[in-house]
Amino acid sequence: MAKCEICGKGVAFGIKVSHSHRRSNRTWKPNVRKVRAIVNGTPKSVNVCTRCLRSGKITRAV
Repeated sequence: MAKCEICGKGVAFGIKVSHSHRRSNRTWKPNVRKVRAIVNGTPKSVNVCTRCLRSGKITRAV
């Protein structure tokens, strides 16, 4: 799974617990998009999570 190249957000692991309290492993995956962004003055394709896109930590290339 891809990782955000801005904040480093990646896959998180945990345990799914059912109503009867049976436990099994699960993952939480980040919402990562591949976008063209301006990096060091040149457009480049980067993997960025939607939280970084929304907060304006990166400028998209047109």
